Amino acid sequence: MDAFFASVEQRDDPSLRGKPVAVGGNRERGVVAAASYEARKFGVRSAMPSKTAARLCPNLIFVNHRFDAYKEVSKQIRDIFYEYTDLVEPLSLDEAFLDVTRNKQDLKSATLIAERIRQKIKAETQLTASAGVSVNKFLAKVASDIHKPDGLTLIPPDKIDDFIKELAIERFFGIGKVTAEKMKREGIATGLDLQRFDRPALVRLFGKAGGYYHNICRGIDNRPVKADRVAKSVSAENTFENDLDDVDPMVREIRRLGEVVSRRLVKSDLKGKTVTVKIRYNDFQIHTRSLSLDAFIDDEETIANTAEKLIREKPLDLPVRLLGVGLGKLNVPSVSSGGQLTLGF
Repeated sequence: MDAFFASVEQRDDPSLRGKPVAVGGNRERGVVAAASYEARKFGVRSAMPSKTAARLCPNLIFVNHRFDAYKEVSKQIRDIFYEYTDLVEPLSLDEAFLDVTRNKQDLKSATLIAERIRQKIKAETQLTASAGVSVNKFLAKVASDIHKPDGLTLIPPDKIDDFIKELAIERFFGIGKVTAEKMKREGIATGLDLQRFDRPALVRLFGKAGGYYHNICRGIDNRPVKADRVAKSVSAENTFENDLDDVDPMVREIRRLGEVVSRRLVKSDLKGKTVTVKIRYNDFQIHTRSLSLDAFIDDEETIANTAEKLIREKPLDLPVRLLGVGLGKLNVPSVSSGGQLTLGF
């Protein structure tokens, strides 16, 4: 989806259309969760401190997030996906991989399926989506970002190598800003530059990720689309209007979040073993503290007590802007849809 949260807000409030909009935060504090394309022209991006966004775009309009609304639209969109295939792997509320090798409409063209899905999303939600079509997840993901917003990009098998050779290293899915800068120091600015390094050299430079980089710069990605993606943790968090610098209100919030996590676990019939507390300081540094238990749990009291122990175990360095509680190592089986299939265009 294109600027999903911001686009939903502009759809539901006509006064916001055509204007720079940021979802989340305000001019004084908080973090931008999403930015409209009008705001992006000024350099405003998601995960940016709100103060920075307001400085870059003086006319920026901040709106509160409405996750219930976004989830409702996300469900509408996912229902459209399932009209074509059951092999849907959601990445987030606004993004998913679809394997359409065998599809319910018996269509022979993946690009036709992508275009029909985009048209139906526009008709039913009044929102635009961009799609990437190719032979594997890496290439499809990169393609989906090429002609945003409201675009469709195909990378057919005979064009893969040419596409990758010319691709800027920053646009490779799985290569972040820090890694891209390190690669540039090694003389790697494009896919062609990356192809000049063999696997041992990339592993030596980038550790285990080097093997992944060696494959993707050659268009190799054998990961199947995994339907019904399994959750690895259940969590809840809260960003405060005013920074907390006293441990007692932090503990009260931690215990409240533990209650929320417990309810979500019970509702999903899940239990876990590792309690994690997430702390974001007012300088935006994020730290986590975790403790693994001997047995699977889902009860509020154990989660809250363990989280409180973690928050009290050592002093906090700075005033706290955000706290979160999560439970990981869940008692769920892994789910896979099988091997990679060939894909017609």
